Amino acid sequence: MLLIEASKVSFSYGDKRIFNEMNFRLMDGEHIALVGHNGAGKSTFLKLVLGELLPDSGQINKRQELKMGVIEQHLNFGHGKRVYECLQDAFRELFDAERAMNDLAIKMQNPEADPDFIDRYGKLQELLMTHDFYTIDAQIHEMADGLGLTAIGLDKDVSQLSGGQLTKLCLAKVLLEKPEVLLLDEPTNYLDVAHIDWLTQYLGVYPHAFIVISHDRSFLNNIAKFVYHLENQQLIRYVGNYQSYLAQHQARLQQQEIAFREQQKEIKKLETYIQKNKVRTATAKQAKSREKQLEKIVRLAPPSKSKKPVFHFRVTGQPARIIYDIENLEIGYDRPLFPCMTTKIEREEKIAIVGHNGIGKTTLLRTLLGLLKPISGKVTAGDRVQPVYFAQLSEPAGQTPLDWMMSAFPHTHQKILRQYLAQCGISAEHMQQPMNTLSGGEETKVRIARLSLEKSNVLIFDEPTNHLDASSKASLKHALAAYEGTVLIVSHEPDFYEQWITGIWNIEAWSDRSTRS
Repeated sequence: MLLIEASKVSFSYGDKRIFNEMNFRLMDGEHIALVGHNGAGKSTFLKLVLGELLPDSGQINKRQELKMGVIEQHLNFGHGKRVYECLQDAFRELFDAERAMNDLAIKMQNPEADPDFIDRYGKLQELLMTHDFYTIDAQIHEMADGLGLTAIGLDKDVSQLSGGQLTKLCLAKVLLEKPEVLLLDEPTNYLDVAHIDWLTQYLGVYPHAFIVISHDRSFLNNIAKFVYHLENQQLIRYVGNYQSYLAQHQARLQQQEIAFREQQKEIKKLETYIQKNKVRTATAKQAKSREKQLEKIVRLAPPSKSKKPVFHFRVTGQPARIIYDIENLEIGYDRPLFPCMTTKIEREEKIAIVGHNGIGKTTLLRTLLGLLKPISGKVTAGDRVQPVYFAQLSEPAGQTPLDWMMSAFPHTHQKILRQYLAQCGISAEHMQQPMNTLSGGEETKVRIARLSLEKSNVLIFDEPTNHLDASSKASLKHALAAYEGTVLIVSHEPDFYEQWITGIWNIEAWSDRSTRS
């Protein structure tokens, strides 16, 4: 059954064309991964499908009364509402039906009750049974366990949740609703490895259709049956999982390259013949025929070769051997987040900090940097240590990337700042746009560009890959592997860090040892 069909859809942001007569079809039950480089327009496509944006031309038709689900990032759950109650809201229609059924049961006790009440009662009861109403509590607890909400606390007031925890709650709610079309934009960004594994299994057997945007290759490989690649303002459909798409896409690029070269040879051959023969009386007629043949050729565009970003970090001055000396450190706010730690970080170490969300990874980084005071113990930075910090927070929305760079480096020539931004994959057009109009990946590249200009010998990254596309991740991975200084990185992607780190701090293991002791 056809659910959504886009026909010759064109859409632009200002002067930038995002889609040009794009076509797309979604059938019932299709599991689709939507891929493309940062800023290509993937999130824009979802907004067009939802009707939040209108195409400049063309049509997007949806089946009547189609139920679509999306993570509402700014959903207002209100104060005084518990996490469990918010998850129950996914079944609001069923709870309304139960109340109506109970009201009918009371009315039917009257001997003079309308005979139609029995029929209505039966239909409501059938509705509840068909939708597994009496297993709702089990469904909620299974979902809460799978996405890590149980650890946060189902009785917790939603007003006390962090942004990442609220996103988890929104994801859980939309999954419980089981819409006919699920639209998920980077659903794994705030999930731990265990929760990503659970979501992978859940989506793998999801009975309805979904479209998922993600830069997590392993995740996409395990959930997608079709891949749509957004390139050259079109959506190209590939059958199979992500790994299959990569092979098909590469073969397609090679075919395009061969076809383009062959056409260029043919064009050159015709042009040469025309030039040599159009002035000769004996061959002028043939030359004219070749000109008409040349005019009829539909010129192939050269295969697109998107420019890959290049990241590079320089060490500014050698620090002392001990970067951070950590003694009897307890971190947290009202109470310690995990056991007291005593350790040292030495020059040129590269450490991955792992553990589930909320366990204290970001708090640990901020304490090491002196941005938060420890509950007890101390952190001593070594001589000549110069850290720079990539935080999870977004940057000033109103500033353009170029303005933001100039405010940090007022004495650096604008040409140099432009070169750094371009090297990191930011186009001249995007350099002049407000930060809040950029995609998450583009904003991340801007922040990395600024970081690469900072004087440093210690890089501290908190989830830098959340919005980066595959080529950008590969470039960042190469840059950190080549970096001659010290690196501390919080990440939930082992594929990103396993090959170049020198050690792992597993905070969950620390907490488990403390519990056992």
